[in-house]
Amino acid sequence: MESMFKRIHKDMNILITGAYGFVGTNLALALKDKHNIHALDIEEKEIGSYSCFFSWDKLKDIPWNDLEIVIHLAGKAHDTKNKSDAQVYFDVNTRLTQLIFDCFLQSKAQQFFFFSSVKAVADKVVGDFLTERVIPNPIGPYGESKIKAEEYIQSKNWNGKKVYIFRPCMIHGPGNKGNLNLLYNLVKKGIPYPLGSFDNKRSFLNIWNLIYILEQFIQIKPESGIYNLADDDPISTNELIKIISFSMGKKARIWKIDPLFIFIAAKLGTFFRLPINSNQLQKLIENYVVSNVKVKNAIKVSNLPIKVDEGFKLTVKHL
Repeated sequence: MESMFKRIHKDMNILITGAYGFVGTNLALALKDKHNIHALDIEEKEIGSYSCFFSWDKLKDIPWNDLEIVIHLAGKAHDTKNKSDAQVYFDVNTRLTQLIFDCFLQSKAQQFFFFSSVKAVADKVVGDFLTERVIPNPIGPYGESKIKAEEYIQSKNWNGKKVYIFRPCMIHGPGNKGNLNLLYNLVKKGIPYPLGSFDNKRSFLNIWNLIYILEQFIQIKPESGIYNLADDDPISTNELIKIISFSMGKKARIWKIDPLFIFIAAKLGTFFRLPINSNQLQKLIENYVVSNVKVKNAIKVSNLPIKVDEGFKLTVKHL
């Protein structure tokens, strides 16, 4: 029987799960000219990056032995409003990962990429930065379901195959739906950012650096293992507001309100169950710096191609 995966003079057959999400869409656009990219998702969408489509109820129809690479992106995203049922995270993030990884192990495919999260190991960073050596201590069903998936992968015999667990921090780029959009709308509407007194540092990952890292791993095939993914330098929210404002041709409006007043307001918000409370304030002002030293050593580079400020400027152009 002729394979459903026709090479058409391209290098490899790659299956992307969660194919029509933000990351999957951008990956497919970047890889489609060199590889045959195949989609696995809930339903097919009108995007021309994929050679063929498979739904989750047709998993057995996938010609697994014709694949070289599986990139597992599908998952239940972190719900910052905590309205999602906890079990949904484990059904999707853990169980689906187990299912896909078993299919990979039974196939002839040689590389597996699982996109976990830094939240699988730490809700808060203890010390100056987060490394791969930290003992996992996730808080909440999102991180807990991701670490369960990681543990399942690590419990199996890989039989010489290359298996990579990627832990990215917040990813941004064309089509992202994260908190960056909130800051963008804040600047667009001319609303001042009121937390200018807090000079926090956070790590982000732009989609172009993510694509670069993945392409290098596909080519170089470094040692299997866990890798944090982040841009080279962290950035403060104040700096990010300035970049967004500059990119939009607007003046940055940052208010440096007395921190004591901010903390009192947040405590009142907690007491009266208002949208802004002490927990949310802590998330906005805390440091969360992620080390990318291990992943850069693996692909033998000193710096990633897109600097943190350049990445945000490119993203803002697509918002």
